Amino acid sequence: MGRIRVLVVDGHRIFAEALATALAAEPDVDVGAAGSAAAAERALERAAVERRPYDVLLVDADLGAVAPPPQRGSVPQPRHLPGAPQHRPVAGQLTRPPAAARPPADGARPPGDGIALVGRACRAHPALRAVMLAVTDDPQRAVRALQAGANGWVARESSLGALMAVIRGVLREETHLPPALLTGVVRELTSARRDRSESERLVAALTPREEEVLRCMVAGLGRQAVAERLFLSPHTVRTHMQNVLGKLGVHSTLAAVAVARRAGIAPSEPPSPPAAPAPVPPPTVASTAGPGAG
Repeated sequence: MGRIRVLVVDGHRIFAEALATALAAEPDVDVGAAGSAAAAERALERAAVERRPYDVLLVDADLGAVAPPPQRGSVPQPRHLPGAPQHRPVAGQLTRPPAAARPPADGARPPGDGIALVGRACRAHPALRAVMLAVTDDPQRAVRALQAGANGWVARESSLGALMAVIRGVLREETHLPPALLTGVVRELTSARRDRSESERLVAALTPREEEVLRCMVAGLGRQAVAERLFLSPHTVRTHMQNVLGKLGVHSTLAAVAVARRAGIAPSEPPSPPAAPAPVPPPTVASTAGPGAG
């Protein structure tokens, strides 16, 4: 294997610099760093254009989490990376707590979070391997990360040697999870598979026409739009929608769409425009010559 190109993505500058410095000390590792999802995507695209693509993406699972207003007069406490050089903070500078201490108020993750970044990056760069750096072991988020394309979930306090072992492992097509997280991940995947099987059973009870209506609902179409697409009356569509909700055992279109997605139902596609008729060549006029012509 040649040199390994790693891109570190972390909104905490001191930690990102410490990690990048530690990794760069490895004889076969080249390291880049980015402080946001947008900067990471630009770096990945630029490296691909230059034909020097990154091999591994190390991403803060809490990237983009909202921080409270910074406070003056306190000494920053960067998250420790064993084996990495320590940066001496400047007294009085602005500081903010680590991402784990500042989750969004409603528990939702922002659009620019680390898992969303991994999903976009792995779709745009299929050969890329991604590893999440996390403060806590969260089976639900780990499953989301794996489904997005991540190959590993690593605790921030891991030693440099352990982190390098994971980096080299994912390049061998291995998936790395902490032993303490594995049981929870398996449980989440089993539950998701059970939910999918139940959703598939419910959808299988629909008639072909009801399934067409459900696909339109998944596509976000309202009753009138469904009627126009399927060449039905709005009253007929309303009846089909009521039948779909009843057979799926739900009480809203949103819940029906959730069941459909778990069952793998794709959204309805708009009909293709009719092909233009082929041009008709002009009739060929045969020339006739009278007797003695020429």
